[in-house]
Amino acid sequence: MIPPDFFEVNGARIPARGLGTFQPNPEQYGPKSVKQSVLTALKIGYRHIDTSLRYGDGQGEKEVGEAVRESGVPREEIFIVSKLENVYHAPEDVEVNIDISLKNLGLDYVDLFIMHFPYAYKRTENYGSVRDENGRPLIDVEPSRSFDITWRAMERLVDIGKTKYIGLSNFSSPKILRLLQSARIKPICNQIECHPHFPQKGLVKLCQENNIHVTAFGPLGCVPIPALVGRQGPGPLEDKTIAELAKKYSRTAAQIILCYLLCRGISVIPKSNNPKRLAENFDSRFDLAQDDFDVLDNLVGENGERGVRNFNSLEYLGFDNYNEEVEEP
Repeated sequence: MIPPDFFEVNGARIPARGLGTFQPNPEQYGPKSVKQSVLTALKIGYRHIDTSLRYGDGQGEKEVGEAVRESGVPREEIFIVSKLENVYHAPEDVEVNIDISLKNLGLDYVDLFIMHFPYAYKRTENYGSVRDENGRPLIDVEPSRSFDITWRAMERLVDIGKTKYIGLSNFSSPKILRLLQSARIKPICNQIECHPHFPQKGLVKLCQENNIHVTAFGPLGCVPIPALVGRQGPGPLEDKTIAELAKKYSRTAAQIILCYLLCRGISVIPKSNNPKRLAENFDSRFDLAQDDFDVLDNLVGENGERGVRNFNSLEYLGFDNYNEEVEEP
């Protein structure tokens, strides 16, 4: 099976292969690393760029905008995604967030604006997050439970043209089902951790049955900030079965993983600052035999029952945002 180049959902045409810009680190990658990776990606052929106000406190968005303007690629050809951050969940703050993001990007609109997490942080007067003595953010419980009200304010952003579409990220099945009961504008996507070691089959099925596209962040195994690492031991890039398939297809392990996800109807936004890897990740649409797809799809059990989440916020937050049975908090 050869996966598609785009996914059509609710009027949106989402490029299957995108670039994530999480955690720009000038000390590790040098100054303007996001700008350079986006410029390289656009030259290779990427047309889906994912960013957020949270990434580098807006620096990531600024560099994405600079790269888009300098690339020579027409704006309308690029699907640009940004996100509503946790301290902007009050209805009156939602537009404040997107206005800051649009200013950072130097754009009049984004293609997709996502609620980054369903829960809200207690905020300071200047939109910082209130922290405890261990540096962990304090959860603002009422707006966290009222994400449907936050969603209404996001719907208005579509009405006034500041975003074409709105979506979700890190939403569990119970939260999606509740939101769908009241949403005037349905979410076009749910951005979640998803890879062969954590396939999230139940959640993906629910989303796809409700015409909600799934985008995989951390599709190669997900390496978040240290406080949120939940996996012990090797990830999918080190998996022996995936390595054997990579040898069979004369591909990299990353290409095998990305093609598998694309074949599931899931778009991917791996991050890289390495031009060679950027090119390899983009070259991930090829004919994956059904038998080999099935092997990958069952690496951690037929229903993914042995899957391991690497982006684990339970201890950090004090509740399980990803509970698939009931809503928390």
